[in-house]
Formats: sequence, C-alpha cells, structure tokens
Amino acid sequence: MEDIIIKTVGLGFTYDDGEGETNPFDGKREIPALSDVNLEIRAGEYVAVLGHNGSGKSTFAKLLNMILTPTVGKIYIDGIDITDEGFTEDDVFAVRRKVGMVFQNPDNQLVATVVEEDVAFGPENLGLEREEIRRRVDEALAVAGMTEYSSHAPHKLSGGQKQRVAIAGIIAMKPRVIIFDESTAMLDPRGRQEVLDIMERLNKEEGITVLNITHYMDEAARADRVVVINDGRVELDGAPKEVFREVERLHEMGLEAPQGKELLHALECEGIAIDSEALHEEECIAALVKYLKRI
Repeated sequence: MEDIIIKTVGLGFTYDDGEGETNPFDGKREIPALSDVNLEIRAGEYVAVLGHNGSGKSTFAKLLNMILTPTVGKIYIDGIDITDEGFTEDDVFAVRRKVGMVFQNPDNQLVATVVEEDVAFGPENLGLEREEIRRRVDEALAVAGMTEYSSHAPHKLSGGQKQRVAIAGIIAMKPRVIIFDESTAMLDPRGRQEVLDIMERLNKEEGITVLNITHYMDEAARADRVVVINDGRVELDGAPKEVFREVERLHEMGLEAPQGKELLHALECEGIAIDSEALHEEECIAALVKYLKRI
C-alpha cells in the first residue's frame, strides 16, 4: 500500500470579505478560492503546484499547514484528519512539525538577530535537549549551505541567503513535508537556483516530500509531478511531460509551458513537427538539432 502523506477530499475554501457575491443568509461578501479539491500526495514525492495569480494555489498551501481552516471538505496528514472538530491547538502544532512551510518573503520568517539562533528557534520550542538542538542546527545549516554564516546577522544577508536561513529553520524541525510557497519569487537567478538545488537535495537525499508552489514553468518541469489549479479547481495533474503537452489548454488558463516547449509548439503550429515529448532545455535543443540535420 502506498504511503499517502497528504490527502484532500472535497476540499473547499471561501474568503468572507472582499468583493465577492453577498451571502443572502448573513450578508457577508464571499470569495470562493478553492472548490472540490481531491488530491493524494505520496511520501517522498516532489510536486509542483501551478496556477495564475488568484488561482487558489497559495490558499491550498496555507490549508495544508492549518494557517487557514477549510470551509468544506477534509484534509488528512499522515492518515490523521486535521479537519476533525476535536482537533486541538496542540494537534495543530503537531501537524506543523510534520508540514513545514517556507514563504515568499524570508523577512517574514526570520525571528532572531543571529543566523544560528534563528535556526535554533523551532527546535527550542520543541523542548529538545541542548545537545540535540546544536546537532540539528549544525545539520540544517550544512544542508542549506549556510554554515559559514552561522554567526552573521540575517538582515545583512542577501535575499537568497535569507531564504536559505529560513529553509534551515524548517529543516531543523525535521518535518516530513516542506511546502515552498513561491519561495523563489523574490530572488535573483542565482538565489533562485540555490533554493531549487536545496529543494531537490531535500527530496532526493533526505526523502522529504516537497511541494513547490510556483509560477515558474521551468521549476515545475523539474518536479516528479505537476498539479495545475485554475480558478480554485484542479485542472491538470500528472508527470511534467504529460501536463506540458497540453500547451493550448495551459494558454487558456493564462499559463505557459517552459520556453523550449513553447518554441517547439510554435513551430508545430507552423507545420514543422519536432519531437513532441521534448520538454527540458537540453531535450528541446537536441530535438531541434536532430530536425535540422534531416533537412
């Protein structure tokens, strides 16, 4: 039996303010953000979640971490129904130990004036022994590539370095799942690549389940699985090559395929058929070279 770490059944969420339709029963404005989301995510999967701005992908992330509470439906984390009415604050804390979250802006996640103290904050709140906290901090800083900055002030670091400190703080909690909620959106190309490398290392080497909520198609193409949310509903779900084969459908949802795939699709629309399975940049280049050698 597959080890399902996250499962949602009929999951929905509606915001109670803004400019949505007025509920005739209580007069509140309601904005539906998610509707009937049914997903299963296996332990150890690397899943990218895509969607245009306002599609509901970040709402989905916040529901999994209990930052938001579903309006309707069920969420199971490691087989436990976290939407059960009997769920207590202690239970919520236990869930957040299993499901860590890295936000878009690292400044919102850093709490201390020294890097190693920031990374130690979570383990200290778990009530761990000093030796165990030290071990976890050292390991987390090493994984995030921030050991040499352990005594630095976080506010003096670059955006990418700050994000790596935030990731180290989550790693030190030893979660089974880490959700990256547009965690590369504010970074320059180098910082973004550093964070992506950490994501992949955590997944492949540590066996941590990774959810990357992103609007970068090339990031999504590196995942094992891609889920596309459109207007609060799951529209596509499959391996990257399966999802990005649906170029026209992605366009209808205000999204694009990775650049190489977009080029091959544009050529195909002009009657120039090139390997339709090519997705990654190297594959697309190889497909183009192979075609040019034939003509």
